[in-house]
Amino acid sequence: MLILSRKRDEEIVIGDDIVIRITEISKGNVKIGIEAPKETIVLRGELREKIREANLDAAGSGDLSTLSSLSEKLRR
Repeated sequence: MLILSRKRDEEIVIGDDIVIRITEISKGNVKIGIEAPKETIVLRGELREKIREANLDAAGSGDLSTLSSLSEKLRR
């Protein structure tokens, strides 16, 4: 992990097309702005984890009777 110190209005550049700018620092909070191409997904870490958990739940909750029924229909 790379750890950098930045002051307000300073930037971090990732690759050729992602820029992270420190916009405000106050009371233990840091506000950042992110400029990235539209096709780049930018998520907060906790939201990414919730999406991952939801995907795992959805993948694991398949109804086997429905799957068996579909399999039987495909064999016919």
